[in-house]
Amino acid sequence: MSVSLTRRGFGGAAIAAALLPRLGLAQTMEYANPELLMAAQDLVPLALPAAETSTPLYRSQGMLLLDIRSAEDYASGHIPGALHLDTNAVVAEQSPIEGALLPVPDLAEILSLLGINPETRVVIYDDRGGFHAARMFWLLEYLGHQNVALLNGGLSAYQAAGGRLAEQSTPHQASIFVPAPMPRRVATADYVLGHRGDAETVVIDVRPPAMYEEGHIPWAINLPWVGNLDEDGFYKPAEALTAHFAEHGVTADRNVVIHCQVGLASSHSYVALRLLGFPRVRVYHRSWAEWGVDDDLPRTTGS
Repeated sequence: MSVSLTRRGFGGAAIAAALLPRLGLAQTMEYANPELLMAAQDLVPLALPAAETSTPLYRSQGMLLLDIRSAEDYASGHIPGALHLDTNAVVAEQSPIEGALLPVPDLAEILSLLGINPETRVVIYDDRGGFHAARMFWLLEYLGHQNVALLNGGLSAYQAAGGRLAEQSTPHQASIFVPAPMPRRVATADYVLGHRGDAETVVIDVRPPAMYEEGHIPWAINLPWVGNLDEDGFYKPAEALTAHFAEHGVTADRNVVIHCQVGLASSHSYVALRLLGFPRVRVYHRSWAEWGVDDDLPRTTGS
């Protein structure tokens, strides 16, 4: 994990909040929860250094950027001031279930080293349409962090908006992250099985159709995660997203459980439904990696 700790503060001149653009203002697209996305064009001026310092303006506003790419990609160029966290830093490598998460205390230690506290505005990005960043978004919300967003369109959108890159790591202070896991954000195999036949619950399998046809939960519908994005790699506007889900019976009055293969793609659709304001959305993060190898759990094939 590319984290450099220091006792120095963030530094930089104090910038009046009223003079800064609202986060996500340029691209709300009528979402119920527009604050969960940040537009690249709003971030570009905040990534500039404050007067007489090299610290980006956003750091003085209590915002932390988290780069979820490989260490090599981060080193070759990242948004100034962004901290790096490897895609699989939160994964339990010794688990028999691929993609299974570390225990909560270990996750809290990682987030503490990054300097995340209850007041931190965490904005996460990758270069894959949010595919990797979304899991950290869901994980932070599951652990009780209330102020998190994705950079819509990721690093490519930031660069297209004229944003500059940096190569050096950014010193920062650690903090104490106190997790408060929220059961309503997560589903287990027992939860999925226990809601079989429940008309108020819908299970979404967001894997590609070919993987779904090879094997899936019998009552899960296939709704691939790529349908959340437009042709330019941005989350679709609210109206288009709502229609995309409603076409398959996924509506805000239902209890929605999302799964994929190892918990990455499911989080992408979690973000989409949170943007739309769906009140009951859970990620079955152990997903098909667990369900597909358990002979006690029902499976089927075909479309």
